[in-house]
Amino acid sequence: MSEPSRLIVGVDVEKRIAELTAEVKRLNDLYYGTGDSPLPDADYDALKDELAALVAEHPELEPADSPLGKVNAPAELTGPTIRHARPMLSLAKATSEEQIRTFCGRFAGQVFRVSEKLDGLSLSVVYVDGKLDYVATRGTGTVGELVTEKVRHVIPGLPTEISAPGRVEVRGEAVMLRSVWAAYNEAHPDRTLTNPRSGAAGTLVLKDPEAAAKAKRLLRFFAFGADRHGAAVEIPAGFEPVAQYVCASAEEVLDAIHEIGGRRDGLDYDIDGAVVRLHEPAAFDAAGFNSAEPRGAIAFKYPPEEKLTTLLSVEWPVGKIGRVPPRAKVAPVFVGGVTVENITLHNPRLIRERDLRIGDTVAVVRRGDVIPFAGRSLPERRDGSEVEIVPPTHCPSCGSELEVRGTGEERWCVNLQCPAQATRRLMHWASRQAADMEGVGDTWIEKLAEDGVLKRRSDFYDLTVEQLLGYERMGEVSAKNMIDSIASSKGMGLRRALIGLAIPMASEGTAKRLCLAGYERIEDIAAATVEDLVAIRDIGPKVAESIVAFFARAEVQEEIAALRERGVNLDVLAEDRPVDAAAAGDSPLKGKSVVITGAFTDPRSGAKISRPDVTRLVEQAAATTASSVSANTDYLLAGDNVGAAKIGKAEKLGVTVVNQDELWRWLAEAGVI
Repeated sequence: MSEPSRLIVGVDVEKRIAELTAEVKRLNDLYYGTGDSPLPDADYDALKDELAALVAEHPELEPADSPLGKVNAPAELTGPTIRHARPMLSLAKATSEEQIRTFCGRFAGQVFRVSEKLDGLSLSVVYVDGKLDYVATRGTGTVGELVTEKVRHVIPGLPTEISAPGRVEVRGEAVMLRSVWAAYNEAHPDRTLTNPRSGAAGTLVLKDPEAAAKAKRLLRFFAFGADRHGAAVEIPAGFEPVAQYVCASAEEVLDAIHEIGGRRDGLDYDIDGAVVRLHEPAAFDAAGFNSAEPRGAIAFKYPPEEKLTTLLSVEWPVGKIGRVPPRAKVAPVFVGGVTVENITLHNPRLIRERDLRIGDTVAVVRRGDVIPFAGRSLPERRDGSEVEIVPPTHCPSCGSELEVRGTGEERWCVNLQCPAQATRRLMHWASRQAADMEGVGDTWIEKLAEDGVLKRRSDFYDLTVEQLLGYERMGEVSAKNMIDSIASSKGMGLRRALIGLAIPMASEGTAKRLCLAGYERIEDIAAATVEDLVAIRDIGPKVAESIVAFFARAEVQEEIAALRERGVNLDVLAEDRPVDAAAAGDSPLKGKSVVITGAFTDPRSGAKISRPDVTRLVEQAAATTASSVSANTDYLLAGDNVGAAKIGKAEKLGVTVVNQDELWRWLAEAGVI
């Protein structure tokens, strides 16, 4: 039997401390290893607070591997690392005004600085003699993980040069803007990001940052301090500083905290609190620090905007590409400035892990314009009438069996003829990245689909002006513009057609790679085997299997034939075709593996040229591109503002560095420009 001192209301304290320790460490590894966590911040903080309270009562029971008093970090860093010149520490937490007054009282007579506490990922950005040397994460606090090359792709606004001599370190926070997060989730419903904070952390653990950049999964960096050789200096020009207030008293500090909190919903980035610290660098340094926290700073955490209500029911609507997400109705509740009646439950795994049930009392969370969601339930309020939420096994629209995909255990309808998906697929075909039917709006597509006029993509090309004039509010000019737009889209070509077909798991990049691999006609791709497709660079087995299965469907083959009959070009266009090997002549690029880095200027116009456009030109010259330098790389194609780290790695591996003047000459010789 446990000792009485180790029991609290029937709970074995030693066992509970062990459980909490294991869970906090698991969540740390999940978040810092994958960029995501099954629990919202408030739930994570509650677990850690419970652990801290138990350990404070029973310090003799704290395990050797306790996460308390340490910087939140994964068990181990997996990438290249570097030791910080000064530790990057966590901050002590305050949740009440009294705690802030107590903190300020310890430093009577001092001046304080209050700034937004951004909810992202802390980074150290180091320059040597004005040139970017490296970027590192906070890591363990003393050792960070190098993410220099990743940052170049996903934080486009980060300065590569500053006007300052010697070693200058800028510290700040990388965040994903709410608008970027919402746009990314809208464009990638099959792999949504839980929230902007997870989006920021997850972006910097991706193995292919260039792909993340192409998918518009971009971050923004806000600086909160800088130093040169350990002495504080002004934040260099080119950086966006965190908003801050200078305060002479505890009351002014509290006013600043309330000011920041009052406008956080209007920001395009998440803040979860306000940082209060000694303003003078000398005073801050003199205050010292403990193992994980500086004594001269504290973070005031705002409570999440949440209210309790009842979960009434759960629906499973079918999305535009077949995803069947859970949507819940709750008893109306006023939260975050609006009355909320519908919330998202994210995915089936989250429902299971949070043990959400119909009839539960749930905390509805709404931050800014983010879709309201159930942060947690309160099991202690259950009366036994609650009902388990069971994900559907068959599509609510067409009745076909659903597939279970991904770590979120999401349900997907794979029936291409599912009525709930048909209209969205038509909209996607008409979109800019596919057929680019500029004169055809989603409202009209929806109307024509409802009337049975549009059932499949080829039906667009049977529409007539006379047919459209039969609709109310459709004028002759609008009808003619729509038909002209549809007619002009017939020249779309193979790459855009592949995008418009919305093949599961096949991205826009996959469409480009298929064209560059030498496929001339869509029928050629339809006849390819998994082995044929896997042989193409960056097309893996799962994507290849998905492509083969898609084109094996009878309805897809019928649709391709129907599009051909109506004069739609489904053959590769010259702009998407690689230069013929013979045409490339003896160009040094032919058959070589290259990595592209830096900023490029088009020699024909003098204008900046994007990295994707440079990649396309290089691939047309019969080269293959990779995202990082390795022993298999033949050339590092370097534009302007290239970091010393990548150049150094290339030289160490014996990879030839080619400047952009030489690159343009090679491309001209290959007939690409």
